[in-house]
Order: sequence, then structure tokens, then C-alpha cells
Amino acid sequence: MDQHVQRASLSLTAVGTAMCLAALTLAGCGTGATAGGLTLRVVAAEYGETPSNSSKPYWEGLAADFEKANPGVKVEVDVVSWSEVDAKVAQMVKDGRAPDIAQIGAYADYANAGKLYPADELLSIQTEADFLSPLADAGKVRGDQYGLPFVASTRLLFYNQTLLTDAGVTGKDGGTWQPRTWADLVAAAKKLKASGVRTPFALPLGPEEAQAESMMWMLSGGGGYTNDAEAYAIDSAQNVKTFEFLRDKLVGQGLTGPVEPGGLDRQEAFDAFVRGEVGILNGHPTLIKQAQDKGIRIGIVPLPTEDGSEPRAMGVADWAMAFRNGHPKEAGHFLDFLYEAKNVSAFTGKYGLLPATTSGYQAMMRSTDPATVQLQVFLKALPSSRLYPVGKKSWAGVSQRMKQDMGKSVQPGGRPATVLADIAAGARTAEN
Repeated sequence: MDQHVQRASLSLTAVGTAMCLAALTLAGCGTGATAGGLTLRVVAAEYGETPSNSSKPYWEGLAADFEKANPGVKVEVDVVSWSEVDAKVAQMVKDGRAPDIAQIGAYADYANAGKLYPADELLSIQTEADFLSPLADAGKVRGDQYGLPFVASTRLLFYNQTLLTDAGVTGKDGGTWQPRTWADLVAAAKKLKASGVRTPFALPLGPEEAQAESMMWMLSGGGGYTNDAEAYAIDSAQNVKTFEFLRDKLVGQGLTGPVEPGGLDRQEAFDAFVRGEVGILNGHPTLIKQAQDKGIRIGIVPLPTEDGSEPRAMGVADWAMAFRNGHPKEAGHFLDFLYEAKNVSAFTGKYGLLPATTSGYQAMMRSTDPATVQLQVFLKALPSSRLYPVGKKSWAGVSQRMKQDMGKSVQPGGRPATVLADIAAGARTAEN
């Protein structure tokens, strides 16, 4: 479900509402103006993989609790599979039937079209201030918050402890392997290959999620999609050097397995990992349970940097948003309720995801539940993580080009500098 994970917020329609929220509860603010029976329509993504862990009971329970606290407001929730939810909301908007609230994968197109309420017309000050900074920042378009981060994830490096041990890969003084540099990765992958591991390092740059794998490597090389001023820097010298490393030192030395990176999707790499065929790969929190269910002993560490400097993880978020349907107060009250710590924790705990709020972050860090403790290494990386530039209107096109071209660029004879320059030129043209 992290594949669904792709982010933020502030304000208030009136001082009286703020005072009411602070002093009482959502029920205390009331919805007298809607006593005739206003209905909020919510469309949400399905995070469950089977009927037994469907998201529907969560949303139905949330809606029922909200209705009890807010007489006169009904909430109808339609939970739609991830493969269909974005398209369904897009069609609803096209038909003039936009939901009041949508929880989907992207918000920027709707924000750029003027179809969303900004957060400061929706949320209480407490709710808006509770969002983690990098996630809140990623939800902005031209400085205003439209995307509200719903859940988050970070990406870290996974390895099969048994395969590494059998290949003679250990840490300092025989301890746990803790790679600090790219050279450490290459050395480990060579030992895995020599011991007969089918795929020493899985590098999924296929069309499923090449934009994510690419960003992880960009960050580890000191680059990224954007610079500190949030301008595109796709063709930076750091990024070119990163993909030349992948081409020459991993792919070129036969360390990425029998499937070329451009033909390897992330889920295929995950499936091979849980079959015990992959030594090392980048992964997200849901891979923990998948691997453990198959008896794979795993290690999880940050993806090392070129020179051993402090690594910076990639973060991903899914988004909530409110459409301009004339009900900002009621929609805002529902969103305030959605982001209460207990409701955030109930959802993230069910699906092994990370909270987008400070209160949820603190609750997860305090937890002693074994399943939650395993996620804390991902959670620690979240506050300093970098996210996709999802607020840019050109991002969808950039993401698609990365999926099409980056796998080819790292094959022997590939030209990362040319590919990155072409993508960067297209991005700047589309943005301007």
C-alpha cells in the first residue's frame, strides 16, 4: 500500500469556530446551519489487500463517531480500490459532482485549477500546526496549503541477513552490517554474487515506480529532483554522477541480477526478496511483514551516501483534500476529527504506515508494541525526509518520463547526462 503512499495545512473560517474548538468539542461547535440534514460525501482509497483488512470499517466507524458528535451532518464514505480511486474522483470532478473530501494519491492538478479549499479555510489552528513540516511543505502550491498529508512512508535499505552472513558480509568486528558509503554496497554485492545469490542488489527502475527508486539514489548522491530553492535540478552534476555510478559499478559489474533495471518493477523485486533471491534492495515499511511472513531475517539501514555523509531519506505521502462545494466549515470539522491522534494511530497501526502529524509521530515513538517498534526506524527518518515535488504542475510528466527512461540510462552504454537533461528541459518548459 505504500505504492499508494504519495502530502498538508492551517486555518479557520472564524475566530468563534476556533474558540469553540479549543474550549469544547466538535459537537460543541454544532452545525445548526445544517440542521436540515447536510451530507458530506467522502471518497477514500482502499488500503487493504483482502476483504479481511479492508479500509471500509475504519471509515464507517469514523463517520459514525463524527455524526454522533455533530448532529445534523451525515457522512457518506465511498471506499474505492487504489487502481480506480484517482480516476473515479477525476470523473466526478469532470461531471460536476466532486466529493466534498477526497483521500487519494495527488492533489496538485485540482489545486492549480482552483477547485480546492486552502487549508486555512478548513482546519483548526491546532490541526494545521500538527502536520510534520516536510509533509506540510509538500502540500503547498504557490505558497498556500491545499494538500493535507493523510499517511506517510519513508524508504530505507533492506537486506537479507542470512544471505549476507553466508557470503561473509559483516559489520565492524563481525557485528551487524552498517554500510556507510556506496563502496560498501558494491563490496557487499560482489561477495553476494560470488556466493551464488541470484540478485545481489535489486534495482527496480521499471515503469511501476522508477521515479521513487531514482529519487532515493539522487538523495544519496547529494542531489534530488529540486534544489534548496525548490527549483528543478534534475540534471545536476550530482544526479548525473549518481546514475553513472549505478551504470558502471552496479549494473555494469553484473550486480543487479538477471533482469535489467528498466524491466524490473518494484513489486517484482519485493517478491524476489521474500523468496530469498535478493540480497539488498530499497524498501518501504510494508516489506517488513511480507519478509517476516516468509521467514526472511532482515536488516534495515539508511541507504548510504557516496562519501559516508549523513543520509537523507525519501518520504512519500498520500493526500486528503476538500473540494469547493460550499461546505468548508463542515468539511473542516470532519478533517479536524480525522486528524485527531487516536484516529491517525488507528489507521497507521492497521496498515504499517507512518503518521503525518506530530501528535501521531509522538504516539508511535512511545509505543512498545513490537509491530510498531519495528516501524520506528522509518519514523525517525520522516521529519528530515524529502518528498516528491508534488505541488508542481509538471510533476506528473516528470514522473512518467523517469519511468520511461531511467532504466535505459543505466544500462551499459546508457547516457544518464543526456536523459536527465532531456527530462529537465521538459520539466522546466511545462512548469513555466
